[in-house]
Amino acid sequence: MTATMIDLPVIDLVHPMPGFPDQSRFALVQLSDDGMLCQLRSLDDPELRFLVMPPAPFFPDYAPEVSDDVVDDLQIGSAEDVIVLLVLNAGASLDSTTANLMAPVLINTVTRRASQVILDDPSLSIAAPLVA
Repeated sequence: MTATMIDLPVIDLVHPMPGFPDQSRFALVQLSDDGMLCQLRSLDDPELRFLVMPPAPFFPDYAPEVSDDVVDDLQIGSAEDVIVLLVLNAGASLDSTTANLMAPVLINTVTRRASQVILDDPSLSIAAPLVA
């Protein structure tokens, strides 16, 4: 994660999350003091929330490569302006929690445009355990 993790009051998803076609306005809210656990919370449906986290603590070598289309869609001028977040599937404990490495959420902290990006890399898991 190159950009500082901050609370972003309004994030506009340029492409809705799969399965939620009518939800495009979210807030990024920190759930832990260290900024490691956050929530993407729908501004239109308070019940719709996604647990997300930066990849570095559990996947330090994770560096997704995205297409020029994604860069254009999110109006990315510099990699330093982008926060990469992994969507979590919360288990009963940390041992059973997984992260989706195949489809990170990228947020441009300058424009507040975001998208969940499906990566074209078959080596990435959609359910990577946080704890080996």
